[in-house]
Amino acid sequence: MQADKRLSTEIDSNVPTAARMYDYYLGGKDNYAADRAAVAELDKVVPSTRRLALNNRRFLQRVVRTLAQDYGIRQFLDHGSGLPTQDNVHQVAQRVAPDSSVVYVDNDPMVLVHGRALLDQNDRTAVIHADMRSTDEIFSHPDTQRLIDFSQPVAVLFNSVFHCIPDSDTDGPLAVVRRVTERLAPGSFAVMCQLVSEDAEVRKFVTEFMNQATQGHWGRVREPKDVEAFFEGMDILEPGLVEVSTWRPDTEVAPRQLTEEWIEFGGLGRLR
Repeated sequence: MQADKRLSTEIDSNVPTAARMYDYYLGGKDNYAADRAAVAELDKVVPSTRRLALNNRRFLQRVVRTLAQDYGIRQFLDHGSGLPTQDNVHQVAQRVAPDSSVVYVDNDPMVLVHGRALLDQNDRTAVIHADMRSTDEIFSHPDTQRLIDFSQPVAVLFNSVFHCIPDSDTDGPLAVVRRVTERLAPGSFAVMCQLVSEDAEVRKFVTEFMNQATQGHWGRVREPKDVEAFFEGMDILEPGLVEVSTWRPDTEVAPRQLTEEWIEFGGLGRLR
């Protein structure tokens, strides 16, 4: 059973959010002093995070292009999409196929404001203000029903978001993945990655720091084996589950993290 996730439409500039911190790491302007201060503190322990964020964004762009170009996917449901930046999912997909449909989902009210302003002239794209765990609400939303035909293959994206939600039998990452994928047609795809670390001290520090900084809007840094469990029952496409900068890179000179106290780990799965 899904919990009732009542979302505020008010933007609180004093409490950092993962979406705005990520925006700052990417060089965006949609963030506040509290977000920048949280980034500065985080960087003291995990200094590779800016490079990690940039590589994650490039992974998202590559995997969306691959899905549209090589697998003919024309429908994308992006959970926890974050603030709009350069080369968003709809821009990448629609360059390959202009008829591609994209539904973005995020619980940050700032994403809703900026996303709808950006997409106002794009009738194949929509932004929904919802918690990524609210599967019934997301799938039944009028914009989702208008843009996505679930009798046909869909790509669902959970890009660098599962560390934002805690473990739970009903609303943890595993439960969300099962709830979403059971509604999809065979041949659909799931893009999933999250922050992981082999270092127990790093996992503990970042989890506690982000939980406190965001006032409870955080889950935990996990281990690679936890991400592997998300893909159970799917065919994992080459090159498998990897640090995302190594997933089908466009060039051998792509930026590499200088330190690897944590990494973004995941890949692409296809439903049987």
